[in-house]
Amino acid sequence: MSLILIRHGSTRGNLEGRYIGCRTDEDLCDEGICKLLQVRRRLPPVEKVYISPMRRCVQSARLLWPHARLETVPEWTEIDFGTFEGYTWTQMKDWPAYRRFLDSGGTAPFPQGEDPADFRARTLKAFEALRPHMPEKCAVVAHGGTLMTLMEAFALPHQTYFSWQTACAEGFVLGKDGSWERIV
Repeated sequence: MSLILIRHGSTRGNLEGRYIGCRTDEDLCDEGICKLLQVRRRLPPVEKVYISPMRRCVQSARLLWPHARLETVPEWTEIDFGTFEGYTWTQMKDWPAYRRFLDSGGTAPFPQGEDPADFRARTLKAFEALRPHMPEKCAVVAHGGTLMTLMEAFALPHQTYFSWQTACAEGFVLGKDGSWERIV
């Protein structure tokens, strides 16, 4: 199987360092489009692309593989950042709720939002349901947390969730020998 995992291109909120989750459905910004077009030149063709339903993922998939079939995976919608949505870490650094979240190592539920453990569970459940039906050459265009969840669960050698962080328009490709190569 040839599998490519790509994080969506940048949005204005991404460039501003904001927590942009499921409550903010932003379009790609010009910088995000330009980077995706650069990455596209290095990617092999695929038959099908599995995507989060959020606009930034749909637009990214269409730019990267304009002729591939797209399949929306609702369970890969970005996490709900709750009261952190739309804010930067510098704006929240003195908020007690944000300090508690940081002190938890990123494992505490987002206030009025989603529990990261629930997010990971829904991500993996959807992938496991799709896996038997995936064509030989396919891709996933989703959010950073989605990719980190999949890589933590399936990539060897095993690494922790946060070690798989990727910037926008970056990701991973599964090599013929079963190893994963970063796409930058």
